[in-house]
Amino acid sequence: MNTTTADKPLPDSRTWRFSFHLCMSLVMAAFVFAGFGMTYWFPMAVGTLRPAPPVVHVHGWVYSAWMILLVIQAALVNTRNVALHRTFGTFGIALAMAVLFMGLTITLLGLKGGMSREVQSPDFFDAMYLSYMAILGFAFLFTLAIRQVRRPDAHRQLILFSVLPLLPPGINRFYMVPFSLPTIPVLPLYLTLNAMGLAILVYEWRRHGRLGVYSMIGAGWLAMQQTLHVPVVHSAWFFDFCQHVAGLVRYR
Repeated sequence: MNTTTADKPLPDSRTWRFSFHLCMSLVMAAFVFAGFGMTYWFPMAVGTLRPAPPVVHVHGWVYSAWMILLVIQAALVNTRNVALHRTFGTFGIALAMAVLFMGLTITLLGLKGGMSREVQSPDFFDAMYLSYMAILGFAFLFTLAIRQVRRPDAHRQLILFSVLPLLPPGINRFYMVPFSLPTIPVLPLYLTLNAMGLAILVYEWRRHGRLGVYSMIGAGWLAMQQTLHVPVVHSAWFFDFCQHVAGLVRYR
């Protein structure tokens, strides 16, 4: 007996598809929650977290919410729930502004505390450089992503690249805590970021047979950050800049 087209079940428009972007979002979130899980979430859960100002907790919750939203948005695209994805996207813009504000706040407070010590820790300026680049990189690439919202492929690639500058704190803890490293593991950090950036580029190349201009911009930012890291961190002007900005910070 022949089966007519009308008898065949129609494909579900929300069929689950485990996509590349969801995989990358999960990997990024895993580094963040694994790293901060060891130094923040688990100690808080068992009551061993050292007292911290409220701004530290707000910062942690905002950044965690951003990573959770990243995964949710990728999952919604997988189920082709475009309407809900766009609704959460509007909320995501507001949350991104909170990420920038809290990132800047924590950076300034950390700068003030570090510069007030007579002797800075060996990786203090590495941490400050990564913090500055996180704010600038996320702001720049996320803005481009929003401008390309009507071009889904470019938008998704830019969203992934915009998150990469935010990952160093989680990645650093992921390596430092288990191996008891005394300072930021700069080389493993950038190797990890490069692996993620390369995966994004390879995916686009295999999908389209070329690299889009916005993916190249995202990769270019990552390359620029690494190229400038050592010259900037070890320069006299960077020390003077940090000292000047620290002098403007007032917090009680």
